[in-house]
Amino acid sequence: MIVTVTLNPALDKTIQIDTFRISEVNRVLSVREDAGGKGINVSKLIHSLGGETIAVGAVAGAVGDFIEKQLDELGTPHDFVHTEGNTRTNTKIVDISLKTYTDINEPGTPLSQEALDQIEEKIFKYATEDGVVVFSGSIPSNVGKDIYGRWIKKVKAKGIKTILDADGELLKKGIEAGPYLIKPNIHELEMLYNKKFETREEAIRFAKNLLDYDIEIIALSMGGHGCAFITKDKIYFAKAIPVEVKSTVGAGDSMVAALAYAIQKNASLKEAIKLAVAAATASITNEGTQMGTKDQIEFWKDRVEFELLVL
Repeated sequence: MIVTVTLNPALDKTIQIDTFRISEVNRVLSVREDAGGKGINVSKLIHSLGGETIAVGAVAGAVGDFIEKQLDELGTPHDFVHTEGNTRTNTKIVDISLKTYTDINEPGTPLSQEALDQIEEKIFKYATEDGVVVFSGSIPSNVGKDIYGRWIKKVKAKGIKTILDADGELLKKGIEAGPYLIKPNIHELEMLYNKKFETREEAIRFAKNLLDYDIEIIALSMGGHGCAFITKDKIYFAKAIPVEVKSTVGAGDSMVAALAYAIQKNASLKEAIKLAVAAATASITNEGTQMGTKDQIEFWKDRVEFELLVL
């Protein structure tokens, strides 16, 4: 079982515009709404691959009801705590002419200690020794930045693998707990070190230092430049597949989902890399927060190219 944890889910509202103009009236070409939040996206793709998963976390109000209903329609299992207020809406503005992708994200509904305790109970209700627990995404402002780190320690103590996909203090404190895998992007790594990396090799060297925290795998994504997969013994670099990008939302979540699925299936690192890059590619060719389908992922898997780096 792969358990995903989403403390700050969202309704992802994607708006397509042709040549966005500031301080002017802009006509919307299309709108779509998707159940979002990084962990939820991860569960959606794992379910699409045929994996066993459940999304846990917290939802609230009418937007929370929409998220649950859409996940039911997709057949993605979930077990959320219901809280007061209303789950946030994140607006994604896609400019089809300028090829820009702008996120306007709301902060999210506060979570009480009681709600956090209930979510923790659900994590351990579903987590299995041969499974994976994925902690990803932002958290409400009233929740401590050590929340993922504390939960990673507890899950790890039971011999269960964990994956962390977060930024800022959430990432820093989570790393200190020694998750099995982390997936920072290049900007998150630069934030972590408070340093601008001049080359791919420099970024990889700094990322590799994080293995000292008992991390087994680091997937360092570099957007259109590709992704590095770093272990104590090997460093692979996978090229980004050139495609028409319809939405960048969910690309990282797709990669996390594929890696979690591969880990749970005891796949080789090479197979995990092919699946991860294919999943990310499939998702960016879809509009909104639509995860890649199994057929799309299988199509792109055969086109993934990666090399062993010696640094």
